[in-house]
Parts: sequence; C-alpha cells; structure tokens
Amino acid sequence: MEYRKFGKTGIELSVLGFGCMRLPLSGETPEDIDENLAIEMIRRAIDSGVNYVDTAWPYHGRGFAFPGKSELLVAKALEGGYREKVHLATKLPSWLVKTRADMDNFLNAQLDRLGTDHIDMYLLHTLDRKKWENLKELGVVDFLDKAIADGRIKYAGFSFHDELALFKEIVDHYDWSFCQIQYNYLDQNYQAGKEGLKYAAAKGMGVVVMEPLRGGNLAADIPAQALELMNRESPDLSPVDWALKWIWNDPDVSTVLSGMSLMSHVEQNLLSAEQGRAGAMTPAELSVIDRVIDIYSSRVTVSCTACGYCMPCPFGVDIPRNFRLYNDYHLFDDEKNRNTAIGRYRFALAQSEMASSCTECGKCESLCPQGISIINELKNVRKILEDG
Repeated sequence: MEYRKFGKTGIELSVLGFGCMRLPLSGETPEDIDENLAIEMIRRAIDSGVNYVDTAWPYHGRGFAFPGKSELLVAKALEGGYREKVHLATKLPSWLVKTRADMDNFLNAQLDRLGTDHIDMYLLHTLDRKKWENLKELGVVDFLDKAIADGRIKYAGFSFHDELALFKEIVDHYDWSFCQIQYNYLDQNYQAGKEGLKYAAAKGMGVVVMEPLRGGNLAADIPAQALELMNRESPDLSPVDWALKWIWNDPDVSTVLSGMSLMSHVEQNLLSAEQGRAGAMTPAELSVIDRVIDIYSSRVTVSCTACGYCMPCPFGVDIPRNFRLYNDYHLFDDEKNRNTAIGRYRFALAQSEMASSCTECGKCESLCPQGISIINELKNVRKILEDG
C-alpha cells in the first residue's frame, strides 16, 4: 500500500480510503446492510494497509433526515483492535443543524454510535452556500475550536458541493486540516475541480477525493471506442485502474475514497492502489485519458453520480436509476444497445419509480448537489425510455 502525507497534519494516509456509503445489502432497502460481508470487507481492506475509513450520519438510512446504519456498522467493524489501526472520518449533518447546541448533540451522538471517544477527521457535510451561511451564523467556528480542544475531534474539514468561488471562501475562513471534493477525469472543472484542489493544497490542507469513478460510471458501460484506446495503450489496466491511477497521478491528492459494495471491489481496488504513486502515468496514458474525455463529453447527457441526496422521492420516482439508464442509452451508438437500455428501464423499474410518476414538486432539485434540472431531465427520460 502506498501512503501520502495528509497536508500539514503530518499524518500518512493510505492512498485508498474505504467509503462506507455503498456497503453490500442483504435486502431491498439501504438499511439492510449485509453486516457479516461488510465487516469482512472493511477488515480485509484494513489488513491490507487501508487506514482511512469514512462514514456519515445519514449513510444507509431512509433519507437524509434520518440517521442511517453505516456508522453503527463501522463501529462493529472496528471492534477487536481495528479502531486503533485507522483514521476514522464522519460528518456533521449540516442540513439538520438549527442551533449551536445541535452541533454538539450530533457530534456526541456520533461518538456513541461509533463506539469511540474521538473522531479523527470530522467534516461539515456537503457544504453549499445555504448550509455554510447557516453554520457560520450559528457559530460553527466556535464549535470546531472547542471540539478540537476537548479532544472529541482531532482534525476539522468539510465536504463540498457548490461553486469554486464559495469553495475558496470556505477554505479561507478557517484553519482547516483537510477538505473532501468530487474529482475524477470527467470532473476536472466541476464544483471545486482541479483549481480548488490546488488552492486547498497550497494552504497546507489534505485533499480527500470522492466519486473517483463518478458513481460507478467510469467502471462499467465504457464506450467501445474509449475501451479500445485504453486497451491498446495499457492492456493490463482495467477502466477502474485508469480512473484511479489518473487521480493518484496528482501529488496534491491525499487519498481516494472508494465506495465498495462487493468483496471483488475491495480486491480490485487494493490491486489498483499498488499503482497509486504520484507521476506514475506516462505521457501516452495521459493522452489517452484526454481522448477518452472527449468521447464521454459527447455522450453523457445527465451528470448524475447516483449520490442519492435527492432520495427518497415523495412520490416514489427512482431518480438516480432513471438517469443511469438514460445515460446508458446515450453511451452507445448502435440500435441494439439502445433497445437494451429501453428494455432494462421498463423491466427494472416499477411504474411508480419511472419518470412519468414525477409530479414536479421540486423537492429533489433543492437537494441535488450537482445542480441538475431534475424535473426537465425526467421529462426527457420519459420521452426517450417510456414514450419512445
């Protein structure tokens, strides 16, 4: 396992971190975590050198208004000496904070849920303009200072879903230790992007990368032309290898979070991490990535990462799956694959989950960190995959 310094903290993190948002399931709902398999996967990663484990208040729950099961599962996985082997990260549910006291109440509850007396890396979760202004007004700086001073947290950071200008403003507002941003070869100029990454690193902050595979889009359903380019240049690298290696090529990236749902994902990512060195990509490989970006840019229609922040829809629409199948339709040229996408849509989704069940209430659009015009895009989905 490769390790890198975590900004000005002096800590060395594994280049691969374990994200606990998409753990394996034994049932139909996100709460139905397959505990035995999830624990086995997390411990397999730790035994192989992964020392950063990331979770959050709502992960594997009924929605972002409720506490999920991920923190509780992580607590079980870290029993038996595993807690001492990792830097544990979780996040303040910023959208639920109404008072200064709420900040302490959530943190104290998370300490109990995680079965620990301190959290190593504590983030303000999914910051955008509205959440940031509210937290500032309620005294979040005082909260962080006191939580660090009394030992409940070691290092303060934030995860981000908004525009670059706000990212820089937040970075400059407090003596942060780290940040977490969405970053992959298709999102170099999205939200914080590469410029934000460099800005934070120049301030001595560690940078944690989320969505390295863009919600799995860069791991599967690769356009044939792109796959041919990759295989021709480096046949031993899978699409996952290419995506992760590209991120690790940047020396300012501290660690990359991967949400792993199968043991095979763990094994594959551990193998990929063996190539997690800065500057490891050849000029020819970088050129291939540039050409792959051009291919994707012409095909991806809706920039949904399946983060689930828009869910649950009050009327049952499965928004991420609608967009995933809609993008699948546009990723391929031939009629056979497009018909397959239509067939998968009509087979996989119940009527209530389809785009036609959208009532245009707008709740999802207020929650989407990608700023997607969900109502209009669902109309497009309906036109192509239902009515076409």
